[in-house]
Amino acid sequence: MTPPDAPEEKAHADARGSQSAVLSCPDAARKRSLETLRKRADFLRAARARRQGTAGFLLQGRKRGPEEPAQGIRVGYTCSKKVGNAVRRNHAKRRLREAARLVLPGLGRDGWDYVLIGKKHDTAARPFTLLLEDLRYALRKVHGETR
Repeated sequence: MTPPDAPEEKAHADARGSQSAVLSCPDAARKRSLETLRKRADFLRAARARRQGTAGFLLQGRKRGPEEPAQGIRVGYTCSKKVGNAVRRNHAKRRLREAARLVLPGLGRDGWDYVLIGKKHDTAARPFTLLLEDLRYALRKVHGETR
């Protein structure tokens, strides 16, 4: 299915297969994409770096070293069993992923790794607008900005 505002030349299938409706939308391109942290070593390095707690979660952030790739923003998400069973942990992580998707491309810095850690009850129960404000506040603090 093609969105109504998609460019006409990209809206139809070609000989190699169909064109994705998401890829054909001009708004789908982000100015900076987020890469997900997957290696335990990256999470451990972030744990030794700067951190800022908020009502909804804990943010850890670190500037990558010269031996690591300097481009892009990398982000990881974690929730311990204290948050609840697998369903509750996944729900909390989905909320953190969406908040990061909305805020980090604008306020995150290239060459930085961020880890968002869910809190028991608070991450899932906090209103989403307040969760976004928490992330904006935590980013300012981790980057050393005053405001």
